[in-house]
Amino acid sequence: MHQQSRVVVIGGGIAGCSLLYHLTRLGWTDATLVERGELTSGSTWHAAGLCTQYHSSLQLTRLLMRSIELYRSLEAETGQRVDFHQVGSIRLASVPDRLDEYRHAEARARILGLPFELLGRAEVGRLWPLASLDGVLGAAYTPTDGYVDPSSVTQALARGARERGATILRRTRVLAIEPRRSGEWDVVTDAGTITAEIVVNAAGQWAPEIARMTGTDLPIVPLEHQYVVTEPIGALVSLEHELPVLRDPERSFYIRQEAGGLLCGPFEPNPLPWAIDGIPPDFGQQLLAPNLPQIEGVLAAAAERVPLFGEAGIRRVVNGPDGYTPDGRALLGPVPGLRNVHVLAGFSIFGIVFGGGAGACAAEWIVEGKPSIDLWEADVRRFGPHAAATDYLVARARDVYEHEYAIHYPHEDRPAGRPLKQSAIHDRLTSKGAVFGARNGWERPLWFAPPGVEPVDRLTFRRPNWLEPVAAECRGVRERAGLLDQASFAKYEVRGPGATAFLDRLAANALPVADGRIVLSQFLDRSGGIECDLTITRLAPDHYYLVGAAATETHDLDWLERHSPDDGSVTIENVTPRFGVLTLAGPRSRDILARRTRADLSTAAFPFLRARRIEVAGVPVLALRISYVGELGWELHYPTEYGRRLYDTLVAAGEPEGIVDFGYRALESLRLEKGYRLWGADITPDYSPLEAGLERFVRFDKGDFIGRDALLAQRERGLERTLACLTIELGDAIPFGNEPVHAGAQIVGYLLAAAVGHTVRATIGLAYLPPSLAAPGTALEVEILGERQRAVVVTAPLYDPQNRKLRG
Repeated sequence: MHQQSRVVVIGGGIAGCSLLYHLTRLGWTDATLVERGELTSGSTWHAAGLCTQYHSSLQLTRLLMRSIELYRSLEAETGQRVDFHQVGSIRLASVPDRLDEYRHAEARARILGLPFELLGRAEVGRLWPLASLDGVLGAAYTPTDGYVDPSSVTQALARGARERGATILRRTRVLAIEPRRSGEWDVVTDAGTITAEIVVNAAGQWAPEIARMTGTDLPIVPLEHQYVVTEPIGALVSLEHELPVLRDPERSFYIRQEAGGLLCGPFEPNPLPWAIDGIPPDFGQQLLAPNLPQIEGVLAAAAERVPLFGEAGIRRVVNGPDGYTPDGRALLGPVPGLRNVHVLAGFSIFGIVFGGGAGACAAEWIVEGKPSIDLWEADVRRFGPHAAATDYLVARARDVYEHEYAIHYPHEDRPAGRPLKQSAIHDRLTSKGAVFGARNGWERPLWFAPPGVEPVDRLTFRRPNWLEPVAAECRGVRERAGLLDQASFAKYEVRGPGATAFLDRLAANALPVADGRIVLSQFLDRSGGIECDLTITRLAPDHYYLVGAAATETHDLDWLERHSPDDGSVTIENVTPRFGVLTLAGPRSRDILARRTRADLSTAAFPFLRARRIEVAGVPVLALRISYVGELGWELHYPTEYGRRLYDTLVAAGEPEGIVDFGYRALESLRLEKGYRLWGADITPDYSPLEAGLERFVRFDKGDFIGRDALLAQRERGLERTLACLTIELGDAIPFGNEPVHAGAQIVGYLLAAAVGHTVRATIGLAYLPPSLAAPGTALEVEILGERQRAVVVTAPLYDPQNRKLRG
């Protein structure tokens, strides 16, 4: 057998069937799904089927809502039973910080129009009369949540896809995936070969195995998850309505009705990884042996909360493996380093509720080039190769599982699997009280604890313990000078006879016109959304040095490689590990650097947005006159082996000037004072440079570039939203993003980024607003933990609007 299909989807669980269904809804009916066993025979069939719309991410909540909307209508459309029980869900709160988490979640739900209520004890007792409410302070209630039969909803999706012309091949094992010169792929199975334009890996916990057939790795590891089902309980029969799904986060379990009894699932300490070295080839629609001692502590806690559960006999124990990623979020989108290969996997135990919406977005990504929801938080390219290393992956995945019901605080950096990647001066910074966070595996200083202050984050939704130390760092940079370790920057060299034409096609800005010149540019998708935000330095007519954020290293490299010509005229090299970066910024930075170099650092000789190769105390440095804090300063890019010498030299030279070390929390404050944008926060593929106030970096007159036509059309019809800067009256809680912005009774936007501006003495937030509300002086309100705080739109930037300090 040799077949041809436009798309081959590998994996017949809910993710693969949802993708197939949504591809056909978008008109791509020439699609084939290949499943090694029966549909649902992976993790889908043994799932508990929970469907919650509670998530700390605004965008992923949108995806969950899309799933619920689909499951409500799917049975009527396909005629296939779905068995969706929209009974609602309750999350208990037994500690005050949990109520703060729910207040933030309530505001997030209001932004999305998601029904959500905060309940008192009496209301909880009315909805769940069989629970003991000892210690309960309140609860969060989502009335449109529930649960679904996993096999039924998957079969319904499969039926819908088949009826529109898709093909499903069951009991067909994929043996190899081989590239063709045409750019297509041969999917070799035990029943023959299928040639496909696009291949999608939706194989769940088998996804790494499928990925290796294409020469890539995926960071997914199976963990055991158990739940128990009791014998029938008479007291449940007398209830007038089915109980909502109940979650007790402090006791780490969920419980719902099931076949006259109760189904209870724990998230226990020290979860067990399974099949780390590969899933046995004969494992399919099977379960693992029950292991009640592993979960008995959580089950005992559940029995205290629900006494009837403790009194009932256990009828069934389900122990099934589910694939986890290092951050617990799924892997979606184009696989880096490959053309026409996508992934849709890694949903852990939440594949059922994510499956519907994720399949829809994955189909949009394939058919339309981008999903309708910004899915950076689930984009496979958020991880670098380090994430698939077994020790790191297992440590991170176990931590995610164990803390599934932990309070998810703002600014939290979990310690599992760390440290992994460190700069050459990590020990120097540690000795100075640095508190580190991680991005893309890199340890980065967040803030520095002064003498007598413990170097640790005290997690809270209100005023954090690091606020004053960060304020001191900001003052040091603004008044004197500061050093920031930015070795984690993503760095690429693009060279070759076709390099200029290639980059000019990608960049919305004009490229540097001479060696040593620097420009900032966004790279856009065809709809005008911002895909990348990079500085471009011209080192020679055919040689460019690009710098981007640590978090987007794999994403940006993939964007470059995906658009590079096939004629060999361009080479792209990721040089991130070869070069460290020290940022030296502040009004005295020139004096400090001048003490250790013979180079002329005057404005005339070394103006803003210029790059020169200089020597600093014997260290070869590519010095970029650029600053993300809005002060006179340089990024000093150096070969990694010189890191300690360069740092020690600058610290010694700066001591007479009062130089300070500063971290990324201070950087966030400083950049918001200057109105600088950050990709993944206030600029994303959902927004264009025109909406983001970045039109000055778009050169329409330079000729064609990706996204140009879309921007011209948007400019012609006028903007519906624009990024505005607000100052916010501060109570005892500091905004950190996703707080609603109110104009009277109407929610008109939400904060994408926020921080205290210590220099300008104001709390600053950025939000996309209708142009009619974005004029300076417009009075608004920002909702923070249930309280509305006065806010006003201001002219940005708040600090040095004429850029005199930056260019001085």
